[in-house]
Amino acid sequence: MSNATNSKKPHYPAIWISDVHLGYKDCKADYLLDFLNSVESDTLYLVGDIIDLWSMKRQFYWHPSHYQVLSCIQQKAASGTRVIYIPGNHDETFRNYIDQTLFGIEVHQQFIHTTKANKRFLLVHGDDFDSATRYNKFISIVGDVGYDFLLFLNRWTNRIRKVFGGNYYSLAAWIKTRVHKAREAITAFEDAAIHEAKKQNVDGIICGHIHHPKIKVDDGIVYCNDGDWIESCTALVEQQDGRIELLHWSDTQTILDSADVTKLATSIVSSVKIKPKKSAA
Repeated sequence: MSNATNSKKPHYPAIWISDVHLGYKDCKADYLLDFLNSVESDTLYLVGDIIDLWSMKRQFYWHPSHYQVLSCIQQKAASGTRVIYIPGNHDETFRNYIDQTLFGIEVHQQFIHTTKANKRFLLVHGDDFDSATRYNKFISIVGDVGYDFLLFLNRWTNRIRKVFGGNYYSLAAWIKTRVHKAREAITAFEDAAIHEAKKQNVDGIICGHIHHPKIKVDDGIVYCNDGDWIESCTALVEQQDGRIELLHWSDTQTILDSADVTKLATSIVSSVKIKPKKSAA
């Protein structure tokens, strides 16, 4: 874990995380906890599927690190960070509390974030786009068993890599990008999200849901997906100039993408190393 003091922690206007899936055995809670303890922000956005109630109904699982993640988020809310929670489909029970505050955390169906560059971003989890895409069809084809098998491969690949001193690597994400139906589903989801951003007359959209982190500009709309903490271990952060970055955070930290939203044009930074770290898992 990071030993950084508060004065040395990077402070962002906003941070976005989603698809943590606490209560699921493949949640990378240790990496997320290290990330949350290493950064500060004015606002922390939880963009859905923070707790995996679906998985817990099938088989109860709750590692101590999962509780520590929730405790860390609550501590941030208590210490002055504005925490905004947009429930997803796996934690949809919390949609019963829309426009209420739970333990200092605001619950919203969707939200508009205005960046330091005065650009407006629509925040949604993304499951509303399932009906307009092939995502549901793709999930029905692959099925929970198929996805669990991908994560099984991911788990054992990284255990072997760790034995030989290797860093975390998402084999599951690599495989998905090479499956034609998966690529089609991702593209259809992105198109639906961009269409919704245009409909609501905003500059961009930030979502999760499909576990595919990405930043891109399409027809003047900035599409951002903050990824997940099962496969990708990624988060979005806003810099003081309004620039949005996509970070990978495991036993190494990397800037994956960066968007200069002040000009509504992306500037991609490919695998820029931040700082190597000892494995947190």
